[in-house]
Amino acid sequence: MTEPHWIIHLPTTLTSVDEAAALSMALRRSLGHVLAIDFGETTLSEEDRQSVRTRVWCDAPLPRSRRCLLPVAHSGRCH
Repeated sequence: MTEPHWIIHLPTTLTSVDEAAALSMALRRSLGHVLAIDFGETTLSEEDRQSVRTRVWCDAPLPRSRRCLLPVAHSGRCH
C-alpha cells in the first residue's frame, strides 16, 4: 500500500479565473524546482464551488516521462 499524498489548498483574494491562472503560472515559474509539487495537476475553483475545477496546465504525456508545460488550451504541439 502506498502512502496517501496531500493536497495544499491555497485560497486567494483574486476575483477572476484569469488572475488565478496567472498566479498559478507565476508560482510554477518560481517554485518549479521543488520536486514535491506536482504543478501539472493544478486546478482552480471558485470559493463556493470547490467541486467545479478548471485545469491550468495541459499536462499531456510526452516522451521520456515528461509532461506538457503549456496552458491547457494551448494551440499547436505540446512541449
